[in-house]
Amino acid sequence: MTETWLWPIFGFFFVTAFVLDLFVFQRKAHDIPVKEALKLVGFWVIIATVFATLLFFIEGPERGLLFVTAYLTEYSLSIDNLFVFMVLFTYFAVPREAQRKVLLWGILGAVLFRGIFIFGGIGLLSRFHFLVYILGAFLVYTAIKLVTQKEKEVEPDKNPAVKLVRRFLPVSPKYDGARFFTRIDGVRFATPLIIALVAIETSDIFFATDSVPAVLGITLDPLIVYSSNIFAILGLQALFFALAGIFYLFRYLSTGICIVLAFVGTKMLLSYWYEIPTLVSLGVILTLLTGSVLLSIIFPKKAEAEKQAGTHL
Repeated sequence: MTETWLWPIFGFFFVTAFVLDLFVFQRKAHDIPVKEALKLVGFWVIIATVFATLLFFIEGPERGLLFVTAYLTEYSLSIDNLFVFMVLFTYFAVPREAQRKVLLWGILGAVLFRGIFIFGGIGLLSRFHFLVYILGAFLVYTAIKLVTQKEKEVEPDKNPAVKLVRRFLPVSPKYDGARFFTRIDGVRFATPLIIALVAIETSDIFFATDSVPAVLGITLDPLIVYSSNIFAILGLQALFFALAGIFYLFRYLSTGICIVLAFVGTKMLLSYWYEIPTLVSLGVILTLLTGSVLLSIIFPKKAEAEKQAGTHL
């Protein structure tokens, strides 16, 4: 099967799964419980697995493994970004039943912007190969900076895009359900929900400066890079609600993700002398993510451990 046919297959998977999620699984705005969110996470993982299996049998094991490696890399980086989304929702006091709508529109925007970044990046790296080493160094530097820096407070009001919206749109002081716009005394106002959406969207664009180069460090195959990004992003909404209450328990997960970032950057820096096999890359990424979760469970935060010990007294 040629590349020409693979794109329509990906498009079919994307549209079908998205329509099912939007109009069947979540047709009504509601507070999504953890159990329902976990089922949705499973749904998106199954969709990505089926697509990977098709690539494996149609295009060969190498291409199938490249997709899985790229998907896991993007998914792991997305997990770290969920913390910022939680902070933004808390800061703007977004009602739980409206959070899904904000994430939905944020994901649609990410589908567009990721496409621009990915195809632009592939074009540049294909023409100017030396950029691979610059991106590799950037990823290693970013990983080191994230590990060593102190926890930084998210300040949405300082976001330039949020400032711009407030300057040109009258914003109502309170929410109107899950609506982006409302009318007060006959005058049309934007609700705080649209401010939260702008903050989420611009945050995702910022996150893409790490995640897109990381996936480009694995492969420059346009289909694999874009499809792995999109499938990971589409599962992000469900993952948010599944992890919202337990994310803080995985104290070493952020460190594990930073090491994944550093590994991909190192892979790019070494590409001229040695090309790390796809299976090895996949094994390293899986080991790092699994190890960071297990360490978090074995060595929980002291406060949490003391709290759990107190409940058994």
